[in-house]
Amino acid sequence: MRTLRPLSLTAKAFAPFGDVLDATGDHRLINAGLCKRHHDRARLDFGDARAGISIFQAEPRSFPYSFDLIERHPEGSQAFIPMTADPFLVIVAASPDAPPQAFLTNGAQGINLHRGTWHGVLTPLSAPGLFAVVDRIGTTPNLEEHRFTEPWTVLAP
Repeated sequence: MRTLRPLSLTAKAFAPFGDVLDATGDHRLINAGLCKRHHDRARLDFGDARAGISIFQAEPRSFPYSFDLIERHPEGSQAFIPMTADPFLVIVAASPDAPPQAFLTNGAQGINLHRGTWHGVLTPLSAPGLFAVVDRIGTTPNLEEHRFTEPWTVLAP
C-alpha cells in the first residue's frame, strides 16, 4: 500500500502548487481602522475566460483516506475558500508520474491552485463541507483527469 501523511499547510511548502489564503502577515487597516485587509493573496488566472464564484458542498472524508484520482485545470486557477472553520485535506502532485503530497489546512486557510496544478478532489474532513470556489468559467474544456494504477492512502497526521 502506498501511503503518505499530510503536512501542515504553509505558504512556503505549498508555493510550487498555489497560494495559501489566510489572514496572516502584512495587512493594512481599512473601514475606519476596524478591518485588516490582507491584500492580493492569490494569483488568479482565467486565461481568455471569466472568473466565476460557485458554491460546492462535498461529502466529508476521514483518515485513512484512499484515493486514485487526481485532476487539473489547464486553462485556469481554482481557489477553494471554506465557509466553515474546519480543516480540510489538500492533495497535489507535480505531475501524474510524481508522488502526490498531502497538506492539512488549519481551519482558517483556503487555497488557490495555480493553473495546471494536479490535485485531488475536494476533501473536507467535517460536515457540511461547504466551500466558495473561484474558478474559470468558459466554453472550452478545462478538466484533465488521471487515475493511478495503485491507490494512495493518506494516514492521519
